[in-house]
Amino acid sequence: MSTVDRLSVLKTYKLFVGGKFPRSESGRVYEVTDSKGNWLANAPLSSRKDARDAVVAARKAFGAWSGATAYNRGQILYRVAEMLEGRRDQFTAEVADAEGLSKAKAAAQVDAAIDRWVWYAGWTDKVAQIVGGANPVAGPFFNVSSPEPTGVVAVLAPQESSFLGLVSVIAPVIATGNTAVVIASERAPLPALSLGEVLATSDLPGGVVNLLSGRTAELAVPLAAHQDVNAVDLAGADAELARELEIGAADNLKRVFRPRSVDFSAEPGTDRLTAFLETKTVWHPTGSLGAGGSSY
Repeated sequence: MSTVDRLSVLKTYKLFVGGKFPRSESGRVYEVTDSKGNWLANAPLSSRKDARDAVVAARKAFGAWSGATAYNRGQILYRVAEMLEGRRDQFTAEVADAEGLSKAKAAAQVDAAIDRWVWYAGWTDKVAQIVGGANPVAGPFFNVSSPEPTGVVAVLAPQESSFLGLVSVIAPVIATGNTAVVIASERAPLPALSLGEVLATSDLPGGVVNLLSGRTAELAVPLAAHQDVNAVDLAGADAELARELEIGAADNLKRVFRPRSVDFSAEPGTDRLTAFLETKTVWHPTGSLGAGGSSY
């Protein structure tokens, strides 16, 4: 058979939930096109049931992931960067199509995303040193504050930065021991869905990151109101949707990271790294008061 007679094997993109690759339970898909309107693929059109399943998976994974040592989480994040490096050409092509970039500019975005994973991998066992510490106390006690993860975080990935922005909002959430339910860019979800394939083979436990594609508003509204979601990153929400989601999130006092103008190519700082942390303070008696302690 000549090469002109051969039919290309098109990639089937699936969701990434609980470490597995399901299709949407609704069976729906939607067309994804490049910047010129050319068809690229059919992406799963996630339903509210898919979103609920993702929350269940994230909650199930939270105990073990938050209980892992910070050093171990850093090793796993670094392994993600290693896997991305090996699939650099694939992500370069997907980012170029998604964002209408030249191959060189898309490659620069992918390189920056890989470096971003490494950057956050290095922070896993250091963040406690900048947000925790010993506190001065008047009395025979010592008082120590330390950070703990908030829980399950719903993340609306940036709409325009399909890969570098995506990595910039996922990595800090999981680096600090949270688990994530991520809604990919509605217009350009393919790099996110491919990221799921990398995460599945990079030692990351199933359920730590769950990736959904589809209509951002359709999925974000029930996630913001979900009683087992502890925080929301509104990076990919417009002003109107963000207001609606903040109202929904208030029902169980979720932490909300509001949308803002961000240059994802710049050094990220620690804002997102510390956004989804709680502070545990332990009081411990000294001297003759005994060895018992208390915390709040």
